[in-house]
Amino acid sequence: MKFAVLNGSPKGDISVTLQYVRYLEKVYPEHDYVIHHVAQKIRALEKKDEAFDEVIDSIRGADGVIWSFPLYFLLVHAGLKRFIELVGERGVGDAFSGKYAAGISTSIHFFDNTAHTYIHGVSEDLGMQYVSSFSPHMTDLLDEEGRKKLQFFAEGLFDAVERGAAIPRRNQPITPVSLAYTPGAVGESVSTGDKRVVVVTDAHPGKDNLNGMIQRLTGALSGEVDVLNLNDVDIKGDCRGCIQCGYDYTCAYEGKDGFIDFYRDKVMTADAVIFAGSIRDRYFSADIKRMFDRMFFNTHTSRLPQKQVGFLVSGPLSQLPNLREIMDGFFQVEESNLVDMVSDEYADSETLDVVIDDFARNVIRAADAGYVRPLDFLGVGGKKIFRDDIFMGLKFPFQADHRHYKKNGYYDFPQKNYKMRIMSGILSALTVIPPVREEIYKRQIRERMVQPFVKLVDGTGAK
Repeated sequence: MKFAVLNGSPKGDISVTLQYVRYLEKVYPEHDYVIHHVAQKIRALEKKDEAFDEVIDSIRGADGVIWSFPLYFLLVHAGLKRFIELVGERGVGDAFSGKYAAGISTSIHFFDNTAHTYIHGVSEDLGMQYVSSFSPHMTDLLDEEGRKKLQFFAEGLFDAVERGAAIPRRNQPITPVSLAYTPGAVGESVSTGDKRVVVVTDAHPGKDNLNGMIQRLTGALSGEVDVLNLNDVDIKGDCRGCIQCGYDYTCAYEGKDGFIDFYRDKVMTADAVIFAGSIRDRYFSADIKRMFDRMFFNTHTSRLPQKQVGFLVSGPLSQLPNLREIMDGFFQVEESNLVDMVSDEYADSETLDVVIDDFARNVIRAADAGYVRPLDFLGVGGKKIFRDDIFMGLKFPFQADHRHYKKNGYYDFPQKNYKMRIMSGILSALTVIPPVREEIYKRQIRERMVQPFVKLVDGTGAK
């Protein structure tokens, strides 16, 4: 069988993820694996029709497609995202239709689920039969058990192709938004006071929904509101995955294009940042993805701590819960407050006007209060993954992260809470005695758990 491998790493042949595919080449030499470095060579694929057509022809002649990609900001790299967009723009999705597909990624398991949900959905949108995802820790290939799991995954793909297996579809086709939005006259606007608000967008000039939503938001706010368009920023290229920034946050592009200064001086200094973009396939555009990828110059250290963040979205956001989860999880780990994500999925312009107006009020209200909501599972889990990996295997090369984490108390390992450890040890020892165990578990534990809270609530307002 022949497989077209779409390598989504900007590092090409030296991609860690690609070594998993190379391993399959050695173990299963009876199959052909044609590797295309679509992320690394995305500029050539955009500019040279023959280079793009070569990849598409390879896919047409293949029995299956393997998406091979590292994780970049909870998704695939911007270069692979752009390749997927080119497939749609050039009307060659039929080359994928009916093919079997599978995804291989490597990461530290930081939201690898959202990346695979994305690639799974894209595959089904292209009419493919998506067999399975394989998402190991980046070092698992070095372990015998990890290699066994990789082989089992690969054999499942080979078997599905050979048998012509029927694969259940997970994602329904996306229905486009029908509203042609025309913003109405703004009533009473909300003062930004001493808060600086910026809108970061990739919108192109024209009377479309996204520009209308930006117009409404800026009209609903009186004060300092800057609209920053990525199309006006000198961005030379995508994140290279070189990790040069790991030592002291110095990006390989430092002084070579305008993105670092743009983001540091104009975005990170704002009190509230509103990202405005249109849905392209199952995410925003590759331009917005490039921005998120390039933000990695600050590595795993928060870029917008204690800031208010929101989104204006033109497109079927409610049909893409994965996109909302990506942004929710990412900005929780960023220590930002995601106020909301507003889309144009409404029956009429008047309703969307009111929704945007209220969104503007909520952004300023939260900014005035300095509010950041408590972390839920996405934020707590994400931060713990970074904490543990930076403390251990990623301390080098991400030395800047380690210094920041150590200085700011990120290494809050549970074993450091000696008071709780001693108390738990004493209580555990006491429960060895049957009468004490019965007294604690049958009569006291429920009331004891709630006592501190009852005491607080009962005392509230007593002064």
